[in-house]
Amino acid sequence: MSRKLVDLRRLVLLVSVILGTAVVAVVLGLIVGLPAVVAVVGAGLVALGWGLWLIPRNWRAWGYAERLDDLLVTRGVMYRRLTVVPYGRMQFVDVASGPLERRYGLATVQLHTASPATDAKIPGLPAAEAARLRDRLSALGEAQAAGL
Repeated sequence: MSRKLVDLRRLVLLVSVILGTAVVAVVLGLIVGLPAVVAVVGAGLVALGWGLWLIPRNWRAWGYAERLDDLLVTRGVMYRRLTVVPYGRMQFVDVASGPLERRYGLATVQLHTASPATDAKIPGLPAAEAARLRDRLSALGEAQAAGL
C-alpha cells in the first residue's frame, strides 16, 4: 500500500471537517450566538486531531498476501479482520480509482465472489500494482476454477 493514501485521506478529512464545521458554526451562530460557534469550532478541532491521529494507524493495519491457493486480506485497528479468498471462488476482480485517487496515482482492488458477504478490497495501491494484481488474480481465478 502506498503512503500516498495517508495524504489523500488527510486531505479529505481536512476539507470535510472544515466545511462541516463552518456550516454548523454559521447556522448555530445565527440561531444561538457566539458560545455555540466556539463550541462547534472546538469540537471540529478535536475531530480533526483525532482523525489525523487515526488515519496512519488505519493505513498500517491494511495488508494482503498472495498465497498458492488463496489471497489473504487483513485490516482493522481495534477489530482485526482477516479475509481469505480462494482463487477458485473469485468471480471477477475490479479496479476502481476516483478522481482524487487518480490524482495521487492510487487505485482500489475489489474482489467479487458468489458470496455477498465477501468484502475483500485492497485500497491505496499504486495504479500499476493494482493492474498487475488484477491480472494475476484473474489468471489464478480462471486456472483454479477450471480445476473444479
